[in-house]
Amino acid sequence: MVAQRLDGKACAAKVEEELLGRIAKCREMMTQPHLAVVIVGDDPASHVYVGSKVRACERLGIRSTHIELPVTATEDEVRKTIESLNNQEDLHGILVQSPLPNHMDEEGLTDLIDPSKDVDGFHPQNLGRLVQGRMDGMLPCTPSGVMRMLSWAGIETEGKTAVVLGRSRIVGMPQSLLLGAKGVDSTVTVAHSRTKDAQSLCANADIIIAAVGRPEMVTADWVKEGAVVVDVGINRVEDDSRERGWRLAGDVHPDVGQKAAWLSPVPGGVGPMTIAMLMENTVRAAELSISF
Repeated sequence: MVAQRLDGKACAAKVEEELLGRIAKCREMMTQPHLAVVIVGDDPASHVYVGSKVRACERLGIRSTHIELPVTATEDEVRKTIESLNNQEDLHGILVQSPLPNHMDEEGLTDLIDPSKDVDGFHPQNLGRLVQGRMDGMLPCTPSGVMRMLSWAGIETEGKTAVVLGRSRIVGMPQSLLLGAKGVDSTVTVAHSRTKDAQSLCANADIIIAAVGRPEMVTADWVKEGAVVVDVGINRVEDDSRERGWRLAGDVHPDVGQKAAWLSPVPGGVGPMTIAMLMENTVRAAELSISF
C-alpha cells in the first residue's frame, strides 16, 4: 500500500476560494475583514510564518496590520498594544505570534485578547466553549485545519479509534476534543511523554495525529495497515547532503507512507491549513461584527 496524499495546499486553496464570496459580502456591508499580527523579537521562523499570513491576507483582500516590537520590548508594551487593538472598532482579528521572548507570560498576554477577536482560538473563553462541545467560538487553527482536511478527503471518523500524540493547549488537547465531538464521533486517546507504550496505542489506531515536535518519531512499526496519519510536526534537522545543511522533517517517518492509507506531507500538509483556518476565523469575526 502506498498512502494517498492528504494535500493541505489543495484543501487550503478550496477554503480560500470559499472565503472570497464571504469577503465580498462583508464588503457589500461596508466591512473589510481586518487582521492584526503582533510579533516580538527577531526569531527567523516566526517572521517566515508572519510573512505567510500577510501574503494570505493579500490574496484574499483581507486588510492586515503588521506590528513588530523589538526583543527588548517589555511585557507592559505588548499588553498596551493588545489593549489598543481590542479597542479598534474596524479590527476583527488579533494574533500574537508565538513564541514570545522568555521574559514574557505568553498565556497571560493571550488572555488579554478580546475573545471575539481571538482568531488563534487560544483564549480560555474559546477553549472553554470547545470543552463544552460548542463550536460557536473561535476554534484553534491547526486542529480545525486537520478536521477540515479529513472532511475534504472524505475520511470517515465515526466510530474510529484515534490517537493524538501530544497534549498541548495549542494542538493536542483541542484536537482530541474536536475528534470526539458529536458529529465526528471518534473514540480518542491522548498520548504524551508519560504514556506507557504509545507505540502499541498507535499500532491499533485508525487515525493518528502526531503533534509532539520530535523528528520522525512515528515509524512504520507504529502504524497499522490502512491507517490515516496526520503529521502536525515541522522540525529542522541537520542534513549534510543538502546545500543549506538542514531539511524540514515532520514527526512521522516517510516510511509510514508504505503502510498508511492517507498521510499528510511536511511541508505542504497541515501548515497551509493552519493559515487557511486563520483566514476563515478572521472572516467569521468580521461577519459577527455586522448584521446581515
